[in-house]
Amino acid sequence: MSNAHQLHQALPSDEIDLFELFGAIWKQKKLVMGCTLLAGLLGVGYAYLAPKVYQVSSVLRPAAINELDALNRSEVYKLPPADALAKVAAQLDSYETRLGFFRANPGLFGAFQQPGRSPEQSFEAFNNNDAHLVVPDPKNPDSLNNYIRLEMQYPSGVDGAAILNGFVTYAITQQRDQVGADLKVIVNNRLNELKGKIDAARANYETGKASRIAKLLEADDVKRAQLQDELSALRLQMQAQRTSRLAELDEAISIAKSIGIKYPTTPSAMAAEARTGSGQVMRTEVTNQAIPLYFLGTQALEAERAALARRTNDDFTNNRVAEIGKELRMLEVNREVEVLKSRKSEDIFLQDVEPLWAEQARLRSLNIDMSALKLVTVDRQAQEPSSPIKPKKTLIIALSLVAGLMLGVLMALIWHFVQARRQAGPFSAQDERRLPHR
Repeated sequence: MSNAHQLHQALPSDEIDLFELFGAIWKQKKLVMGCTLLAGLLGVGYAYLAPKVYQVSSVLRPAAINELDALNRSEVYKLPPADALAKVAAQLDSYETRLGFFRANPGLFGAFQQPGRSPEQSFEAFNNNDAHLVVPDPKNPDSLNNYIRLEMQYPSGVDGAAILNGFVTYAITQQRDQVGADLKVIVNNRLNELKGKIDAARANYETGKASRIAKLLEADDVKRAQLQDELSALRLQMQAQRTSRLAELDEAISIAKSIGIKYPTTPSAMAAEARTGSGQVMRTEVTNQAIPLYFLGTQALEAERAALARRTNDDFTNNRVAEIGKELRMLEVNREVEVLKSRKSEDIFLQDVEPLWAEQARLRSLNIDMSALKLVTVDRQAQEPSSPIKPKKTLIIALSLVAGLMLGVLMALIWHFVQARRQAGPFSAQDERRLPHR
């Protein structure tokens, strides 16, 4: 039993004694301090020799409502301040805009050019690593969603403030030009639309006018034909009446000759003459019966017949002939058609085009020049930084000292365990040979 106890005391224990470790580290304090000092020197060297990186930023906020009031009141292009800020943000984040600014300002990006790199490759390096857009998180209710921030990191020898401010101005100008171009296109499209409506109204007017003239002329032709037919019928009627009158006169002359009536007389006068003979007598005769025509006597009847026989035109015997002549004369010229054809400013007769003309005049009077339009407010311009953001000297030195300390401690512990293993190795072999066999 005593041999086993002595052997157990002689064998190394598997438990770690913290005091023994601290003692071992303290014994190697020079090693630990040397590693810490070496790492600290390396950190100091890196902190002061590493390339310096600077950062600038610019903050943009929505423009005041009155800055965009004229554009919004045009009723053509609606652009609230928040939308204007979003459009500028899209321009700032646009690859095409950044490439355009890069190509337009080669002098500002000379430091980004490296041997063996094409300008496009240099721009890619700048675009991917050096400039980025920061927008507030819309899901965060505590964040203010009415701003955007553009940040850029750059090495020494680069005018970062000039680049960032120039890029912001370039992007705003590009967006302003885009708004102006969009407004011009919209106005031109609306003007073309209004012109089409006015042309349609003018075409409808021309069609209506031509239709009206055609209807008036057609009505005149119909009326003229009807009057000419009526005139021809009247003349035939009058000719027939003249022929009938001649026949009546011939018959009356024959009767008057047969009874010896040469001068106009009446039946009562003839009866009185037959009874008393001739005499100077004045008679008044009232009767409701028509006296036969032959009582006019042969002299009057033959005179009338001769006159009718010589007549070549019966138009004067009927007033309607003169009225027809008047109407035909009036139909020779249609004054309404003449006025319609002689119109000079026909647009004033168009229907329902006054609102179109008013809108057309309003659109043409719009100021499409957007050079003075303020889309956003530059809340903070980029300023030349007073110190670089990289390398962080204090942090690098502190981390290097901590790393050196940890490395020294690790090396001290490794040295302690190696020495302990060497010391415990031979003793264990001898004790193992001395162990009693059961």
